[in-house]
Amino acid sequence: MLSLDQYSKEQLQEMSLIEVAYVLLKETKQPYSFKDLMAELTRLLNLDKAEADEKMVQFYTDINLDGRFLGLGDNRWGLRVWYPVDQAEEDTITPVKPRKKKAKKAVEDDDLEDFDEIEEEELEYDDLDDFDDDDDDLIEDDDLDDDLDEDDDDLIEDNDLIDDEEEELELDEEELEDEDEVDDDLEEDR
Repeated sequence: MLSLDQYSKEQLQEMSLIEVAYVLLKETKQPYSFKDLMAELTRLLNLDKAEADEKMVQFYTDINLDGRFLGLGDNRWGLRVWYPVDQAEEDTITPVKPRKKKAKKAVEDDDLEDFDEIEEEELEYDDLDDFDDDDDDLIEDDDLDDDLDEDDDDLIEDNDLIDDEEEELELDEEELEDEDEVDDDLEEDR
């Protein structure tokens, strides 16, 4: 890649800001703050303030998305190749060893091998179509049975309520009789 001095003004004007920034950082081998980087690009490309402000937003997006650049914090930017930290971290990560399968799993697999495999040719799908119509009739019959079962359940619940009410009445009558007996005993004692 050429240095910035080797590009003509026209060539620099045709390049995107991100490309010029890459060449600038590669040439100077020093990180820049975003503000300083934008000021240097404005100077190199002879941009006026309005043009620089207009292109700054897109440049900031591009520098964040471009994998060649690395944000160093405090809005400082450098080239990723200067900082092989990511590569070192990837090397030090220990891979997770796969766990050994339990013996029980092996026994289950052996059992599955004992079954005969059914070939598709052996199955006759035409016969199955005849059963589909019968299934529809059965489903309708099941729905009717369910409705009848629900009605029976309602009747049973009603009967339970009636039985409970009768028991309560019987208890009330017994309590009244007991009270009458107590009253009679009290009167006799007087």
